[in-house]
Amino acid sequence: MSSTETVDSSAVSKGTLGEYAEAMGPSWIAGAIAAGPATIASLVTAGGAFGYSLLWVVVLSAGAGALAQYLAMRLGLLTERGIVAVVEDHLGETWAWLLVGDAVLAAGVAQLVIMKTVATVSATVTGIDARIWGVAWALILAAGLAGGGYRFLELAAKVLVLLVVVAFVASLFVVPIDAGAAATGLIPSVPSGSALVAAGILGGAVHITLITMHSYTMRARGWTRDDYDLATVDVGASMLVAFGIYSLAIFLVTASVLTSGDLTTVGAAEALGPLVGDSARWLFLLGLWGAAVSTLGGNTIVPPFLLADKLGWGTTIEDSRYRGLLVAVALLSAPGAFIGGNVLGQLVLVLALGTVGTPFVIALVLYLLNSDAVPESNSLVANVGGLALIAVSGGLAANFVVEQLGGGIGPLSGFVLAFAVALGIAMAGLGGKFLREELLA
Repeated sequence: MSSTETVDSSAVSKGTLGEYAEAMGPSWIAGAIAAGPATIASLVTAGGAFGYSLLWVVVLSAGAGALAQYLAMRLGLLTERGIVAVVEDHLGETWAWLLVGDAVLAAGVAQLVIMKTVATVSATVTGIDARIWGVAWALILAAGLAGGGYRFLELAAKVLVLLVVVAFVASLFVVPIDAGAAATGLIPSVPSGSALVAAGILGGAVHITLITMHSYTMRARGWTRDDYDLATVDVGASMLVAFGIYSLAIFLVTASVLTSGDLTTVGAAEALGPLVGDSARWLFLLGLWGAAVSTLGGNTIVPPFLLADKLGWGTTIEDSRYRGLLVAVALLSAPGAFIGGNVLGQLVLVLALGTVGTPFVIALVLYLLNSDAVPESNSLVANVGGLALIAVSGGLAANFVVEQLGGGIGPLSGFVLAFAVALGIAMAGLGGKFLREELLA
């Protein structure tokens, strides 16, 4: 993920399907993070607690995720630079640090809870204390990423994720899906108490970490403006198709089987019972473990990418300073294994928190795509889609904030409110800046 490997994409159009699939990659890294344990938790919680009523959010998340990655892809390819450097050059250092702070905070909180997931499932499978696993995984992660040998572990994790996805897809043919009830779920509504999980579902696909990392993973792959068509298909295949099928299968099966709003990993595994019987618990746990390990590695590289770019360092392991950042982030994830509480609920909360920070990043990308930062401005369709993305993600984020404040202002709700207000002010300032520039043009 952080190597300087290049791919000859010029022959893709006349190559075989296998050659084309081999050339793809950057958006699949984002897709692997999107299809992580937090998304599984959000989908399972939504189906188990609210039935089919949030199906519209599930469908929307795949399309919105593909659109967000497409906009990030355009910015990365047309500038051929990392997003932080582009923001600093065209908006200034304050905006660049605000972007870095927003992304690092979202990724950092997610890192702790994802580590807890990995450690908890590892403990369940082996019987060894989760805290020991947390320290062990942090060391494995640091050594693997810093040495460039993490790909083998990631491959094994993705195989396990594939198993659970295949199981959920196969379950669609075993579990009786109520087509009529499912159809009503396509009508947008946010049932009472569902704002958190709705924000979590959308946050799995449209997340600040996925948007900000895209320019760096494309640079690591050696892609340029000449690879625009390949990069577009890369986004569509990974986010719209693969992630969309993944999300729909998990949600529909869960909504059909589960009826409990108080879900645990063991309860969630019951959704696979009609297909694999007594093996359901282990299959679900292994899939959750695989998703967590894969996501843990992908999420770890996000803060180092952004910080290194802001500080003017290299963004590959050839730069010892960047390698040091990778090691630091990996080791700092160990305390996540010491966090108490139900992991599924915490995973949903992490994605919802990320949703609060996402509209600001989309606004930044849209601003830059309509500025002299790129050689050609966004099309009207892309701009309308981007604004709709801000409206939807902002609306779900606002509902989540209001829901958090429903019980009064405590430490968590106070932090969420302050985070949302700060980024709301930043977005208003960015919008005002754009309008002034347009009027003076």
